[in-house]
Amino acid sequence: MSETRGRRSGAIPPQPARAARRAILKRIDSSGDRQTATEVLITGGAGFIGSSLGIALAGRHPQWRVTALDNLYRSGSELNLPRLERAGVRFLEGDVRSPDELARAAHPDVLIECSAEPSVMSGTDGDTSYLFHTNLTGAYNCLELARRSGAFFIFLSTSRVYPLAALEGAALEETPTRFELAADQPTAGLSASGVSEAVPLGGARTLYGTTKLAAEMLLEEYRAAFGLRGVIDRCGVIAGPWQMGKVDQGVFTHWMLAHRFGLPLSYVGFGGSGKQVRDLLHVEDLVDLVERQVLDADGWDGRTLNVGGGRECSLSLLEATTLCREITGREIPIGSVPETRAGDVPVYISDCAELLAHTDWRPRRGAAAILGDIHAWIEEDPEQLAEALGIEWGGAR
Repeated sequence: MSETRGRRSGAIPPQPARAARRAILKRIDSSGDRQTATEVLITGGAGFIGSSLGIALAGRHPQWRVTALDNLYRSGSELNLPRLERAGVRFLEGDVRSPDELARAAHPDVLIECSAEPSVMSGTDGDTSYLFHTNLTGAYNCLELARRSGAFFIFLSTSRVYPLAALEGAALEETPTRFELAADQPTAGLSASGVSEAVPLGGARTLYGTTKLAAEMLLEEYRAAFGLRGVIDRCGVIAGPWQMGKVDQGVFTHWMLAHRFGLPLSYVGFGGSGKQVRDLLHVEDLVDLVERQVLDADGWDGRTLNVGGGRECSLSLLEATTLCREITGREIPIGSVPETRAGDVPVYISDCAELLAHTDWRPRRGAAAILGDIHAWIEEDPEQLAEALGIEWGGAR
């Protein structure tokens, strides 16, 4: 998402009353009765997740009208515009911070809220304006549009809503390549399987995590006050092709980019060991899940669920280095910085038991496959990607 350029102010114009909500329309086609959404709006739709969703949904459901709204703030997001156009996705350049610009999307049946300032370090330099106005005011504006349109609201939240004290205080076991969560934990909701939705939410969690939790709470209030239907997906690390990875957001893509282009890397924090762990989920697996949610609004309404790869699809930075070296055939020096950054945690693994009990959806791609897909994407046009990301690179293949 990008900075506002001459943004206007004002409320969304009132919409004409309708006999029934248009969130999910019943249609009859050659395959018989089925629920389909006719108008799908994806905010942050030129970003990594948003563009992946838009392209997939438009391709799988050509009868849907899919619109991607984005302000192109993130470097490299402009590379997704030709992809969206080829897929038949309508693109609107606009900012969720502006109700007027958001209202150009008219009357969505489904609103998928992917817009965000996604960096966990956001606001720590004292400049909190873009973070809060994008993640919180933007979510409010999206909720208002959904309320007036009767849209089903799919909110992509984050694992960062869980408090730092609980994650920093987790009991750990150390192996040669990673930290593991111990079976016995001091905090409810933590186990060897990961972090569940039962973890108490009191306490600080980073400015970024607070904006997303506040947006979750707004959605719950809109459900109670206005009957808005919605689902909250608390995503761990999402990775895959077309992610413009950075050290503070998209770490596994960043790791692969660094190996491919010979960029400097360091193991930062926790003694500089590289043993910190995150689970990861391929973006196409997330797309499959969100598609199910679009098609069954009533079945997902009111749920708040962890979404991630789980322990079975998790990596430490040390393990990611090994995979990147194997896949690229390159070995780069990696520094060590013992001091831990504020807001960092040694292990985050999504315990998705509640999600998996609700659906037969399962992640289909493991960590090696995810990193392999990222590498294959980089190799399609490394020169263009390096230019878009501002990487100084000699061009050696």
